Formats: sequence, structure tokens, C-alpha cells
Amino acid sequence: MRPPGVVIRRDSGLFGYERALARRGLGPVAGVDEAGRGACAGPLVVAAAILDPRRTGRLSALADSKLLTERIREQVYEDVLAVASAWSVVVIPAAEIDRHGLHVMNVTGMRRAVARLAIHPGYVLVDGFPVPGIDTPSLAVRKGDRVAACVAAASVIAKVARDRIMCQLDERYGEYDFAQHKGYVTAAHAAALARHGPCEEHRLSYANVQSLIVRDGDERTARLEETVTMAGRHGATETA
Repeated sequence: MRPPGVVIRRDSGLFGYERALARRGLGPVAGVDEAGRGACAGPLVVAAAILDPRRTGRLSALADSKLLTERIREQVYEDVLAVASAWSVVVIPAAEIDRHGLHVMNVTGMRRAVARLAIHPGYVLVDGFPVPGIDTPSLAVRKGDRVAACVAAASVIAKVARDRIMCQLDERYGEYDFAQHKGYVTAAHAAALARHGPCEEHRLSYANVQSLIVRDGDERTARLEETVTMAGRHGATETA
């Protein structure tokens, strides 16, 4: 649903949502998005961003982070931070995802990201699905990172922040090559998992990780049993 009285034309461009909401006195508009839902290792990272409408000329290359090359995404990231009125990042560790479930922690992260903004938004656009509990009017936008600038900005912040975390984890867990696949399920990652088993950064409640853990009474097995039980209580065990 659209906010009452707000009309967004299909040809209004990436900044159409913000302009339409601002005309109705619903600004500033915050966008929220996450990175790492589909990964089986590493954290989920959620970001929120409010763009300064007077400085958006610098964001000509802004787009959904998944559509940008790494080099361009890094530059857009710097541009977004330079022109944002406010932005925030929330990092949710793998253990929290195991304990409470992916969707629960995704929604929780989005609420936290909005709450941490230095400027209180007049309206919030969320990529994909509704987020109850935000203390501001909000709208879930299908493929929001492709149609709303503030959501695209949040997607770039979340993606770059998470990629940098995965590169740091690669220095500690070099056998998994996190710097290359960023924790997503690739052939190389699957081979490393099969060879070395999961580490502390893997999401043990994910089916492909569970299948590689030998029930030999070691610490990883104990953690698996605990996290799967907890996730099951919340009805949110996820498959990568």
C-alpha cells in the first residue's frame, strides 16, 4: 500500500519515493536493507540511511548493491556516506541467527538500525517485507533497493560493511577463503566445509552446515544441538 495521498509515477526515477513523500510532509525518508541473508557463514548486516536531498547529484551511480561491481560499489559507498544526513549499521552474529532464527533477527536488526539513526525519520522504506515495531510510519517496498534511492543506499552500506567483515574473518579462518565467497554457498566454500568442518562463524542451524557435522560429542556438536533446539522453539530454522 502507498501512503495516503502519495502517488509515485513509474518513470519518477530512483528518487521518486523520497520526493513524493517529502511533498506530503513525510520526510526525511529512511531506507533499510540487509546483506547476508543467503550466506551460511558470517553475520547478517543491516543498514539504514537518510539521504540529503540537496546533495544527491553525487549519487549518479547509485543502484542495488548486487548490480554493482566491487570497485564501483566501494566508490558508491564512499559517496553515500558523504551525502547521507544519517546512517547506521547493525551487525548480527551467526550465533544470534542460530539462536533466534534468520527472519526474527532480520526484523530485529531493521528496527535497531532505524532506532540508531541520528535523525528521526518521518517515513521508513523497507526492502521486501513489513517490519512491525518501527516507531515511524513505514512501507515494505518490493525490490526496494532497485526503486528507492534510500533503500539502495542502505543496501550498499550493508553490503560493503559485511564484505569488509568477511575479509577480516578470512585472516582468521583462511582455510575457508571467506574473502572470495563472503560466506555464501559456492562450490569452493562447500568443499572447504567438507574438508575442515564448520567454524565459529558458520550458521549451525542451516541444513547444509548441519549435514557436515559429525556427532562425535565435540564442542561443535554441542553447540549445534543447542542452537537447533533454540531455533526450533522459535519456528525459524533456516536452510541456506
